[in-house]
Amino acid sequence: MVEPKKRLRLGDALLQDGLVNEEQLQKALEIQKQSGKRLGAVLVEMGVVTENDIVTVLGKQLGIPYINLSNYLIDPATVRIIPENIARRHQLIPINKVGNKLTVAMVDPLNILAIDDIQFMTGLVVKPVVATSTDINEALNNAYGSEGKMDELMEDLGDIGKDANEGGDLGNLEELDENDAPIIRLVNLVISNAVTEGVSDIHIEPFDKDIRIRYRLDGDLRINMEPPKRAQAAITSRVKIMSQLDIAEKRLPQDGRIKIKVNNRPVDLRVATIPTVWGEKIVMRILDQSNLKLDLTDLGFEPKSLEKFMNAIAMPNGIVLVTGPTGSGKTTTLYSALHTVNQIDVNVMTAEDPVEYNLHGINQVQCKAEIGLTFAAALRSFLRLDPDVIMVGEIRDFETCEIAVKASLTGHLVLSTLHTNDAPSTIGRLLNMGIEPFMVATSLILVQAQRLVKVICKDCKIEYKPKPDILKALGITPELLVKLELPHLNLKNLLFYKGKGCEKCGGKGYKGRVGIYEVMAVTDNIRRMILDRASTLELKETAHNEGMLTLRESAIRKVLLGKTTVDEVFAVTA
Repeated sequence: MVEPKKRLRLGDALLQDGLVNEEQLQKALEIQKQSGKRLGAVLVEMGVVTENDIVTVLGKQLGIPYINLSNYLIDPATVRIIPENIARRHQLIPINKVGNKLTVAMVDPLNILAIDDIQFMTGLVVKPVVATSTDINEALNNAYGSEGKMDELMEDLGDIGKDANEGGDLGNLEELDENDAPIIRLVNLVISNAVTEGVSDIHIEPFDKDIRIRYRLDGDLRINMEPPKRAQAAITSRVKIMSQLDIAEKRLPQDGRIKIKVNNRPVDLRVATIPTVWGEKIVMRILDQSNLKLDLTDLGFEPKSLEKFMNAIAMPNGIVLVTGPTGSGKTTTLYSALHTVNQIDVNVMTAEDPVEYNLHGINQVQCKAEIGLTFAAALRSFLRLDPDVIMVGEIRDFETCEIAVKASLTGHLVLSTLHTNDAPSTIGRLLNMGIEPFMVATSLILVQAQRLVKVICKDCKIEYKPKPDILKALGITPELLVKLELPHLNLKNLLFYKGKGCEKCGGKGYKGRVGIYEVMAVTDNIRRMILDRASTLELKETAHNEGMLTLRESAIRKVLLGKTTVDEVFAVTA
């Protein structure tokens, strides 16, 4: 509930503080009665007071905080709690939601009717703060701008394809561009919003009666919008035109690329289409060069794990493998490693499919299997081009693996990726591909498995004491604390952390992701076990005894350091 003293009318508050006199106030009230404008706006127009005078007196006399909205980042999810028409009518904007409390910036926080209206509509307790009219209007335009544009586009889309049969002829490209301008604006808006929000992938998915556009943010998919079904063909064609794909081919998967500028920075989108029951699904992977981290120390390595990895990529020859599922950050790790070894006296060559980021000083080759330029073919050519360091996007088959091994044995450092669940199981995968144990043992110098875990939002981070059963489930012991290089922590006084949700993280409690790493150096003991065809379990036990942190242990260390949560540990690691 609002404090009784906050029911003091704005005019009385200004009068009490000596900013207006009785005559000025009465004149302003008369103008207000005729014009229907707010009293504060009338007084500002009369030149009697400034907007800052109003917010100052409200803050000082009534104890209502004043905030500068130009310094405030408002989450779109919070904004949508109050419809735009009501926000503009009452000159207010929601800026934060914690639990059942909604902080609302208002031009007139003494407007009890507006506060009651919002409380009744949302079921939340309103906590008013004061902001100037200029700031409120600018915030409203910024916050509802893209949403307003989206609503306008959705209305425009209503006429798209009314006379066309589903899946019928699209017409020529000139007609598509001219007549379906709303589609162009829609696709541009979907892409620009995704880049601005830090989205990694855009999914455009057709279904029986609608289309769904989803964003993947911090590893999770969420619905962005649902255009009308009849706009499906035009949206699909527009994306295909932008990525230079064949718009007439709807039966086969296609791959393309879009190069655009968003907020004056270049962004690449990797586009893939595939036919589904209800039409073509499109996924656009956003490759934003400005988000690429090239410093290995920024990726989340534990100190000893980073030391092992740095030592491995400093070797003159051998193979370093980075493993993990799609979307686990392998490419970022490899590019960071290449950035580290990229010196003026080193010839670095890469074979990639596709080349995701352009790195200055590195010779990057885009493989094209359809014309015979496979990973294996590129590798063979590299060996005639005097390389020092070779990076292969992925070891997919025996031929590529065999050439990589031979390259490492002839004095080259080879970096590549492989799809395995953990570091020790990579050995078995290489042997199953047909590589002889003595070649694996001789060429391999390090295997690293990795995943990404969500980072706790620093703006709503809170601490709590974990229950004993959680510590037991995680296997946290004094010995583990020593192994994790955290001997100063005490089991009895451990604190865990989580995010309670705020406007900065969209109520999720997380913002961003960080890597967890399992780094297995191929020591003499490991080499002997490879030659003896030891099992994955035996290899893991030996590596663990030699100091390797498992993925679970790496994640636990980040929990203890307050970077991620227990829920993430159980969700990402086994």
